[in-house]
Amino acid sequence: MFNPRLTETLTDFPFARLNSLIAPIAPPAHLSLINMSVGEPQGAMPAFARQIVNDEVDGWNRYPPNQGLPDLNLAICEWLTRRYRLPQGLLDPDRHVHPTAGSKEGVYIISTVATPQQKGGGKPIVALPNPFYQAYLGGAVLSGGEPLLVNAEASNGFLPDYESLDEATWQRLSVVYLCSPANPQGAIAGKDYIRKLLQLCRKHDTVLAVDECYAEIYTGDAPPGALEVALEIDETGGKDPFRNLAVFHSLSKRSNAAGLRSGFVAGDPKLVAMVLRWRSYGGPQIPFAVQKASAALWRDEAHPIETRAWYRKNFKVAEQILHNRFDYYTPGGGFFLWLDVGDGEAATRKLWGEAHVKVLPGAYACRDTDGVNIAQRYIRVALVHDEKTTREGLSRLAAVL
Repeated sequence: MFNPRLTETLTDFPFARLNSLIAPIAPPAHLSLINMSVGEPQGAMPAFARQIVNDEVDGWNRYPPNQGLPDLNLAICEWLTRRYRLPQGLLDPDRHVHPTAGSKEGVYIISTVATPQQKGGGKPIVALPNPFYQAYLGGAVLSGGEPLLVNAEASNGFLPDYESLDEATWQRLSVVYLCSPANPQGAIAGKDYIRKLLQLCRKHDTVLAVDECYAEIYTGDAPPGALEVALEIDETGGKDPFRNLAVFHSLSKRSNAAGLRSGFVAGDPKLVAMVLRWRSYGGPQIPFAVQKASAALWRDEAHPIETRAWYRKNFKVAEQILHNRFDYYTPGGGFFLWLDVGDGEAATRKLWGEAHVKVLPGAYACRDTDGVNIAQRYIRVALVHDEKTTREGLSRLAAVL
């Protein structure tokens, strides 16, 4: 009755597994819950965006355009041009960008639109980093592709070594996923890494799908983007600089607007057009109010500075409390800690039962390769609360573990 790809290949979602893990354990009633398991920003969305949503009263009886409002598409192009120092006018709002209901929708869809029935004489392969964001695996499996998990661990700087894949595998690759800054480890792919990977993808007519949803949350220099790297190696004179490339962005992290469900895909016009085609059949249209608020958010550069300051304060707290424990490091980007606690599940149960702190076992964001789960030792801790709550949560963590 049901699609076996959904019922057999895709396991329970990580947070459902987490809830089952801690369900039998009663947390201490005298301590308030501090949920550090979910990457949900606890800061407020900028007031001007909330006002735009409140004021938009006339559009709720109309279907929004699938292709996005022209002003939103323009605002996205303007932001990409500023952020990645692209030439003015290079990006065409009608061809190079398309709004999505968050970046999650985009990274899921890209496997469907870019995975044929056969490639390289066999079933197409979709490669993704391990650990991974669950939408990558969902897209790979439900597209009919064969998921290939490539470990991203401390020994390779928490970036998957796609270059080491053999030629027979590359011939069958339809999509290669990359997340930079990475979820959960916060590793940033440098320009040389992106350049080599994009060149390999083009050589084998493979789509490089780069999830850059954490690109505005960083602790040092701003992470480079795949669009700027593609332009630097362009050999078409600007006619087709983004061939085989799709990048994904979101307002969830940049603007504390996870509930707005607003992101976009940008890059190769052929891929952008196919995402629009897919969404025209099965994707949700983005309400007028959300699109108008999104355009204003992409045009404002003040609030992301405040957002970065929020997270930098939290990382300073983490450094003070955890600097010599659990192989602590301050990541280059994102807002997660990736802590080696020896046994992620045991630590999660202990934190829930003794500290009323909820974290995610690293193994739940990872799958076994060669019989080993490389994230079994880790927990993922989201530093999304205010500084005071973050200090309390990490203090409890340090005391209990």
